[in-house]
Order: sequence, then structure tokens, then C-alpha cells
Amino acid sequence: MSFYTQIKLFALVLGALLVLTAEPASATKRVALVIGNSTYQNAPLLPNPANDAAAIAATLKAAGFDVVDSRLNLSATDMKRALRDFADQVRDADIALVYYAGHGIEIDGANYLIPTDARLERDTDIYDEAFSLDRVLLAIEPARQLRVVIVDACRNNPFADTMKRTVASRSISRGLARVEPTVSNTLIAFAAKAGLTALDGNSKNSPYAAALVKYIAKPGLDLRRVFGFVRDDVLQATGNRQEPYVYGSLGGEDVALVPSAKAEEPTPAAANPQSEVRRDYELALQLNNKAALGVFLSQHPDGYYASLAKLQLNQIEAEDARIAATEKARQAEQQRVRLASEGAQRTDQEKAAADLKAAENARIAAETTKQVAQQQATDAERKRAASEASIIAALTPRSATENSLAAGSPPAAESVQNDTNAKIAALNDGPHQVDPARADIPQADLARSVQSELSRVGCFTGAVDGEWNAASQRSLALFNRQAGTKFDTKLASLDALDAIKLRPSRICPMICDHGYRADGDQCSKITCAEGSFLNDDNECEKRRGKKPVASRSTDERPTRADRPAREKLAPAAEAPVPRRQATAKGSSGQIYCDRLLCRQVNRGCHIESRGGNGGADGNAGNVEVCN
Repeated sequence: MSFYTQIKLFALVLGALLVLTAEPASATKRVALVIGNSTYQNAPLLPNPANDAAAIAATLKAAGFDVVDSRLNLSATDMKRALRDFADQVRDADIALVYYAGHGIEIDGANYLIPTDARLERDTDIYDEAFSLDRVLLAIEPARQLRVVIVDACRNNPFADTMKRTVASRSISRGLARVEPTVSNTLIAFAAKAGLTALDGNSKNSPYAAALVKYIAKPGLDLRRVFGFVRDDVLQATGNRQEPYVYGSLGGEDVALVPSAKAEEPTPAAANPQSEVRRDYELALQLNNKAALGVFLSQHPDGYYASLAKLQLNQIEAEDARIAATEKARQAEQQRVRLASEGAQRTDQEKAAADLKAAENARIAAETTKQVAQQQATDAERKRAASEASIIAALTPRSATENSLAAGSPPAAESVQNDTNAKIAALNDGPHQVDPARADIPQADLARSVQSELSRVGCFTGAVDGEWNAASQRSLALFNRQAGTKFDTKLASLDALDAIKLRPSRICPMICDHGYRADGDQCSKITCAEGSFLNDDNECEKRRGKKPVASRSTDERPTRADRPAREKLAPAAEAPVPRRQATAKGSSGQIYCDRLLCRQVNRGCHIESRGGNGGADGNAGNVEVCN
């Protein structure tokens, strides 16, 4: 063999080695078919599907998909050709994805994708003019690792209203029907839950497509978490009116459409790739103001924790709106009372009453919005805590650090392991009354916050000092009785704090000591008028005067001479003096009575009537005459 031939052979071998080493370690072939039907010939225009399909196709191309076949406004013939061509691409692919945006319909439990030239005058036309979702699943079945079908077709369908039923019992429902893939490692994602419709939104893209673009190409992000984040964003964007849903299941390993940028060996520090973001979020959450959350969102505008921060920011803004609405209602009430007291014109008083009613309605609406925002933020935090706890539990059994320790790692690795165990214990241990998402909040600060809120609703009158003593426990027990809750009074908890914050005003009755009465939000001393005293019932009672007592002392009895002249009886009014009866010897049988006594007329004497009013002796004009 000549030297030239040897050099040529060496060059060929070297080139082959360079090509082999240039091949990626994981040569996964990924193919995608993206369809957007907007211009329907026999139905109103759908503006968003074409935009949504273009955005999804651009995202997948930027993510490095080997094939991204993007088609718009396909007729029935074009859809047949597109599915046939894509099936050829899937045969040697590892991951196959189909995205469809447009009209879809469910008949008798089967889902169909509708081309742009469909008429669907009767229900049986669906078999000739539309494509069954099963046909799409059949096209992607040859993929070796993963099959994904995303159907953004849960809109209100105009064909369902005009379609003639050939069989009265045939059902045509809103939205799409639930479907269960028969092939493993297959996911079917709907823009809305089965039987419900999706919203197109007011922007260039639908809420569902916008969320997909945001998360689907995240490097290394597990596909299940992708659809979980999409669900959370759509629920928030639509006010909980639209909930995306995913059917099918995957195995225990992470499955990402886009692999991680660097395939490095896992280290203890990389156990939680979002640890820095989580720490920044929890710091902003502790500060709990708009400025802190705004700074966090400016540094981390996208992702899971950004969504949580937006919920917290919505809660704060809702509280500010509630306070403003409450103040406006108070001012409107003052204006109405002032006009009524000044005797203003009737029209002005009616206008003030209308303004008060509008302000009160706005206050009630703001209160409702605030409670909804607070509930959403609380639920999101609880889900975050549960999710992080499950991730830590999954990483704990046999992490890379434990493997290095088992192989005899240096002391530095042992310190890292101890630090990891401490963090795991901090998340999993401790009082369960405290939300694990904010377990690092000092207990004294939490107790102080609960005391402050209990004081606001009138259940706590002590000093807000952070000491959870017997008085604080009694106050929380009083709140439980008034609000119908069952919080543990032995410990200040975030659940209790959130429940107390939901109360807009006083809930516990004012309790004052003896001698004081409730006056608004404070106790005022009771002052009784002169001649009255405060009784045991905390009421003013009039003092009773002393009754005179009769005395039998003769020394105090007035003499006849000391009596006033008016007390002396007139002769005519004097009571008749009892007259003694005297018996005269030898009486004539007649009786003579004078002022002092009555006696028998002496023998030989008789009584003569002389008329008149009686003499000095008081006899009524009769005198005794003796011969």
C-alpha cells in the first residue's frame, strides 16, 4: 500500500471518527404537525386558530424539532393528505406531536376535527366530511417514545345548532368528549374539560395557546408540569371559567419535549433547579407589598413562581380596592346624612341616596373580589407546599450526595448532605398548623399578626406583643365561637390568620368591666346623675329617701295651749259630749237635758217650750219651770 493510499485511508477514518463524535449523545427525532383552521366556508370566521398555529409552529421550530409541518385552513382533501404525509414522518420518530386549532364536535361520544369546507347538514355527514380523533391517534402511533395530541377545538360549534338529526336519540354535546388513549405513553390535551367550551380571549392568541407557547419549549421541563402550568395560567386568565384537561398517563421518569441545555451530573446544589427563584419569591412574600412583588416579577417574569407572585399581587390590589370602596361608601353616607340634617332639596337627597347605594354595591363587589383573590392565593400556596414536599420526598431516598457518601466522599460532601437533610427537615417537620410554604416565618411574628387581627375584629384587648399566652388563646377561642371555626387555640397558625383577615369588621361583642359600657369600639365610664347610684346590673338607679318613724314620747306631744287656733274646733263642729244621766228624787217623769247632762224633771216642775235656738245652757228653747 502506497504512502498516499495510507494517508487517504487515515483521513477517511479520522473523518468518520469526527462525525461519530459530533453526533449528540441522545439523537432523539422529534416531529410535529400543526394545523390551524380559521376560514370556514359555511361558518363564521375564527380569528385565533391561524394565529395560534403559527405561534406554536414557531415555538417548536425554535426548540429544535426535526420536522414541523405547519398547515393553515385545510379542506377535507388537504387534511387527508397532511395526515398521510405526517404518518410517513412518524415511522422513524421518537416523539410525535399534533396540534389542532379550529372547530371540533362530539357525536355519540366520539370527537371529530372539522375541515374548512365541511357543511354538516345532517349528523351522518360527520363521517364523510370530518376526521375522527382516532384517525389522528392512528397516524402518530408508530412513534417510539412519546405521542402527544393537543386539541384546541372546544369552542361553541355553529354546526351543532343547524345540523339535522337522522336519529332522535343521537347525542351532540357541547365541547368534546372524554377520551382514554389505548396506547401507552400517549397524552391527549384539551383546551377545556370534557363537555365544556373554551374561550378565544380578546388578544391575538387564545389563553390556551398563549400558555402553551410560554411553557411547552422549556428545556428539561417535564410534560406533565408543562400542562399543569398551562392549566394554572388559563384558569387565572379566564377567571376560573376554563380549565384545560389532559387524558392519558406517562411513566415515572421525566419526559420533556425539549431536553436540558446541559446534561450534567446531578449535584446536591442542583436538587431543586428553582431554589434561587423560590428563595426570592418567599422573601417577597414575607414583605407582602406591591413593591417587593413587583421587583420579583421584574427579575422573574415567567414561570411557576411568577404565577404565584401575580396571585399575591392580585390579592394586595383587591385589598386596596376594597379599602378605597369602603372609604367612598363612608363619604357617601356622610353626605346623605348631612343633606338630610340640613333639610336639602328632595332631588339632592335622592341623588345622595343613589350615590350611597352605588358606593355600597361597589364596596360589596370589591369585598367579594378580595375574598376570591385571597382564596386563590391561599390555595396556590397550599398546592405549592404539597408539590415541593413531594419533590423532596422523591429526591430523598437515594440522591447523588448519598451515593457519594456511600462511596467514601470527603468531609465537604458530608456537610452538604447535612445541610440538605436540614432543609428537608425544615420543610417536612415542625408544627403542622404553620403553612409549610412559609414555615420560616418566626412564630413570634405570626403570633403578633394573629393578635393584631383578633384585636381588629374585637376579640382581643391585650397588648399585641407576640406572646401567645392564655389571654391570646381565650381570644382565639372567642373567635371560634363567633365565627363557627375550630382552630387550635394553643398555637397561632396561618390558617387562623387567613380566616380572621376575611372578616371585614368586628365579630366579637364588646366586653367592658363593671362601671363601663360599650361605646363603638371602646369602653366608656358610666356616670350617674346626682341622687342615683350604679347597681350590680351596671345601671343607674335612683336612691330612695328614708321613711319617717312615729315616736311615742310624751315630751314631744304639744299641749292644748300650744295648738294653733285653727286646730281648735268650733262649737258647732265639736263632737257631742257624752251626757251623764242624773236621777232626781220625786221626779215628774219628764227628762230635762242641758249641755252637760240629762236628768229627770223635779217633782212639781215641768218643761215649757219658749221657742228660739236654745239658751245658754244649750237646751233647745226648753226650760224647767217649778211652781
